[in-house]
Amino acid sequence: MREKVLQLLDKALEDNPSLFLIDFTITDANQIRITIDGDTGVSVNDCIQISRAIEHNLDREEEDFSLEVMSAGVSQPLQVARQYKKNIGRKLQVKTEEGESIEGELTQATDNEVTLNWKTREPKPVGKGKHTVKKEAVVPYNNIVEAKVMITFN
Repeated sequence: MREKVLQLLDKALEDNPSLFLIDFTITDANQIRITIDGDTGVSVNDCIQISRAIEHNLDREEEDFSLEVMSAGVSQPLQVARQYKKNIGRKLQVKTEEGESIEGELTQATDNEVTLNWKTREPKPVGKGKHTVKKEAVVPYNNIVEAKVMITFN
């Protein structure tokens, strides 16, 4: 069943190239769970189209199943490089394997790493007081434990 569902899912995603797969699981009880994201977001209709493309091509007489197609939520961590690329210009909170937590604007996302920029206040090298310093961190994906988009309200 897994191979058939993956083939149907691949075909459905080919038909809408702005969508991409985030997660796919089938439980022992044949619960199919698919999480998708899109370069410009995911609509309810996108989820319905993916669901129909799969459901209408599986035979419930052959094997009983349940199917859930959902979009990646705002509060869920980023998981694939394409998600980082679509969030360039937004503020991220990134936790690294070293235990470091970085909050900054995502300015670049390649296939291997992300670049974050932020400003911080630091003591002046000479004299009293503080000054604003621009910082940058380049973090490889394999060093990211968790990355979330920071939601800001203006």
